[in-house]
Amino acid sequence: MPPRSAVLAGSVALTGGVLAALAFPPFGLLPGLAGFALILWALDRPALHPLRAATVRGWLAGLGYFSVSVAWIVEPFLVDERTYGWMAPFALVLMAGGLSLFWAAAGAAWRCLRSQGGARVLVFAGVFAAAEWLRGHLLTGFPWNLPGEAWPAGSPLSQGAALVGAYGLTWMTLALAAAPAWILDPGTPGRRLSRAAAAMVPALVLFAWGAHRIAGTPAGEAGPQVRIVQADIDQKTKWRPENLPAIFKTYLDLTRRPAAQAPDIIVWPEGALPAIINDLMIPGQGWREALASALAPGQVLAMGANRAEARSDGGVAYHNSLVLLEGTGSDLAVAGVYDKHRLVPFGEFIPLGDLAGRIGLRSLVHMPEDFTAGPPPRPLQLARLPAFQPMICYEALFPGFTRAAARRAGERPAWILNISNDAWFGRASGPWQHLNMARYRAIEEGLPIVRSTPTGVSAVIDSSGRLTGPVLGLGTAGVIDQPLPAARPPTPYVRFGDGPFLVLLLISGALAGHKEIFIGLLKRRRSPGARRDPDGAVN
Repeated sequence: MPPRSAVLAGSVALTGGVLAALAFPPFGLLPGLAGFALILWALDRPALHPLRAATVRGWLAGLGYFSVSVAWIVEPFLVDERTYGWMAPFALVLMAGGLSLFWAAAGAAWRCLRSQGGARVLVFAGVFAAAEWLRGHLLTGFPWNLPGEAWPAGSPLSQGAALVGAYGLTWMTLALAAAPAWILDPGTPGRRLSRAAAAMVPALVLFAWGAHRIAGTPAGEAGPQVRIVQADIDQKTKWRPENLPAIFKTYLDLTRRPAAQAPDIIVWPEGALPAIINDLMIPGQGWREALASALAPGQVLAMGANRAEARSDGGVAYHNSLVLLEGTGSDLAVAGVYDKHRLVPFGEFIPLGDLAGRIGLRSLVHMPEDFTAGPPPRPLQLARLPAFQPMICYEALFPGFTRAAARRAGERPAWILNISNDAWFGRASGPWQHLNMARYRAIEEGLPIVRSTPTGVSAVIDSSGRLTGPVLGLGTAGVIDQPLPAARPPTPYVRFGDGPFLVLLLISGALAGHKEIFIGLLKRRRSPGARRDPDGAVN
């Protein structure tokens, strides 16, 4: 049986992870970030097998954090409860336990690189931020609820993402949140006060810079006039074939709703209709003609749609797409297509699909086969609209997604169009957290975002990550008519990417080794057998 001190340290680490996760929406308990100080305290505790103990405590901290952060993962399995419901508890256990392995590795790394005093706080920030970077990149990557995104998007501290990106802000957040473990180290009241002041100065500087940035948010409008359509179609009944006509009519009625100013672009969310768009575009069956009648000449409908495409081997590839349809007066013209590049593992495709298929596993999509990933993203340009970068659902999680697309094309877009089917996430934490992460992409890029979902939350987001105008919340049907906010010049993050984050990691690494290096040099200098060469160097 483990000693009481080990049980206590493990319990504190687990509790710290839970508290840190409660800082995210919809809870918004920012004092919960002090959970990272509890995690550092737990890692500090002595143990009979220090490396093993640090690994286990890091894993327990991650288990608490991810059990809360990804609790929504059970919701997709309950959409078709009879077929997939039995998988829901296993999905949560495996997801939280698997993601916690990154924090277990961070705990082990912290033990190996351990420093003393205030330096250990920055070493802690470095190893856990590095683990979060790995979580966002290894395998397919899953950067859900990075610690740096705990600050409410659009607040002064969240603006740090424009400087160093979400990963750099994660380093800063971890350092600030873990600082109480150092402030409360043994010492006189005066020394503790000076430690608190040292920890507060960078937080105040970052807050002041963020407030200044928000105050400088560009005024005015970049155009065009946008209409976001949210039909509030329940995911559990959406894919019943008999419901397609009613769902289609709901979207058309909202699209035709009168507006004070005619929209230039109308946005339907990801997978708006329970059909393959190829079938809806066949002339003479009524679907295409109804869509054409709803659009004025030159007006664009950006529709999230499932799309089929013939493969060279004679088969069919299915894509999760954004299809741009332009009204011509009597018909429709396809003005552009974007096929989702980053697909959701197990949701849109099954890794090792052939092997998984043999044992009866398949993705959750309502398609004959898994989705096929589209080519690397690039901004889209239409004749009457500023260039924009599409992001479909899961793609909004990834820092630098639009930056990479712009560098690939040699052209920076003027705005981001994010369509998502957040109905998969239920009506608890998932949709609010997904919205928060999308707002961080606006901060990083300095670009406004138009966000459309079928059941909420739909909104227009400015270049500081703030919600502008009306918001369509969970379970609401309606439209948002609003001009597109103006963009900012390229942010430091757009110019330098994760370069500043690498510098922060190097600072952590230097602090991890400085004490040992200094002591080694000192011992060598004082060694009786040491001699100096003519240049003064010690040999």
